[in-house]
Amino acid sequence: MRALGPLLISSLIVLAAITLACGSSSHMLQSVTVSPIAADAMDYPDGQVQFVATGYYSSAPSSVSPLTTIWGACYQGTAATGSTVTTPAIDENTGLARCTAQTTPGTYTIFTENRPSNTSCSMTTSCGGGCFITGTAKLTCP
Repeated sequence: MRALGPLLISSLIVLAAITLACGSSSHMLQSVTVSPIAADAMDYPDGQVQFVATGYYSSAPSSVSPLTTIWGACYQGTAATGSTVTTPAIDENTGLARCTAQTTPGTYTIFTENRPSNTSCSMTTSCGGGCFITGTAKLTCP
């Protein structure tokens, strides 16, 4: 029985090392960037700007572009969905934004949120953030 002691301890050490090595290679999103970082709708055909998110991960592949995310727009730090401010039209799945005749002139924050399906979050903000990893850019509408 004494001879099994060192063998058992060695086996446990090897098993622990393998487990730790596998755990450290998990593919976790670290940050998100959006491009273009700033755009003036007047410089784009039909005032349409295609925003693209790039995700940066803790392991290979270290970046993914385009990153599948949820898109939105806000104005001066609040959701721009009232009678006084009308946001640019933005496709929440593709990031294609367009200033329309109804869009209030100004500079908007375009944001993207990475919302993992297995995460429940009750701390979202009107301009992205809270529990989610976000990226932002600016869109100026004439």
